[in-house]
Amino acid sequence: MSAVRSGIRADVFDWAIAACVAAALLVTGLSGRPSTAGPDLLGQALLAGGGLALAARRRAPVVVLAVTGLCAVGYQAAGFDVPAVAYLFAVYAAVRAGHRVAAVAASVVVLAALPLAAMAAGLHDTGEAFAQARGALELAWLVAAGAAGEALRQAERRAEEAERTREETARRRADEERLRIARELHDSLTHQISIIKVQAEVAVHVARRRGEQVPDALLAIQEAGREATRELRATLEALREDDTSPPRGLDHVAELVERARTTGLDATLTIGGQRRPVPATVSRTVYRIVQESLTNVARHAAATTVSVRIDCRADALAIRVDDNGRATSAAVPVPGVGLTGMRERVTALGGRLRAEPRPEGGFTVQAELPVEQAPQAGPPAERTSGLPVEQGS
Repeated sequence: MSAVRSGIRADVFDWAIAACVAAALLVTGLSGRPSTAGPDLLGQALLAGGGLALAARRRAPVVVLAVTGLCAVGYQAAGFDVPAVAYLFAVYAAVRAGHRVAAVAASVVVLAALPLAAMAAGLHDTGEAFAQARGALELAWLVAAGAAGEALRQAERRAEEAERTREETARRRADEERLRIARELHDSLTHQISIIKVQAEVAVHVARRRGEQVPDALLAIQEAGREATRELRATLEALREDDTSPPRGLDHVAELVERARTTGLDATLTIGGQRRPVPATVSRTVYRIVQESLTNVARHAAATTVSVRIDCRADALAIRVDDNGRATSAAVPVPGVGLTGMRERVTALGGRLRAEPRPEGGFTVQAELPVEQAPQAGPPAERTSGLPVEQGS
């Protein structure tokens, strides 16, 4: 919205400058005409057209350069001895936009054409014609306009480079801080949690070998140690991920489903629709949604089957993960860190997420991620051999 408002303000500003220049040229041209001379509509139109053309100098600087140059030569030939102010503005805009060669070439042509235009207006003395042309477009004005445009162009480039450098520095510092946190977590927590986990498992093993009843508290400590180890490993993997490592995305979802099958789940993957190129952020979010959903099924659902379906539509990707676990519609789900993270990822992309128990039992996770429509459609999606992938319509 701010970009649109800025563009509107720029257009209004350009039109205001163009109108002022056109008015100044007309007033100067008409005041310099002898009172006995009749109205010259073509010359007046060229004066006004040269000024009004400046309204498009941001969008088409080379075209405006040509139009203002032709108008300047035209109204000189029509007998209006008026400085080529609009052309100087056009030279400034063209050089600022980076069209230096076009500005130099057009200026050479205009400087050569102005004396001819003065002679066409009735001046038969070559010296007077060159003097009038020099008054209409001083070389010093021309150089100053080009120098001003080049100076502002260089200043804008330096500002853009400084902004890009700041962003790169901030990104590098964020990556370094993320890796530092990962190292700290690994050094401080991994060892201690591993000790707790190993000691609890040893205690449970010894108690069972002696034929003693294992206390519930000890079993809870054992399970908590395993859970903490898994969570910490996942956290460290997320922290250590960066843009230099191969991104996990839509093409790797089949590996997640296959991994779920190795845990004893009857997992299936269905791909519906025609695969199209999608942004990397969308592809990665699909992978994370399926990964977190399958992790939750394995940890909490006590399910035997889970189905993953991805529908590739023209404007969106729809993901659905269903299981037949112990969740019921009467139970209100308590969103944990995983579901909250999924919702944040989906919301950041402008999508929708629904995670709730199914009426027939079990749990469902449904997400819809908008994508830009790609001009070329790819072949139907395929996955690794040995994994049952159903190709939907």
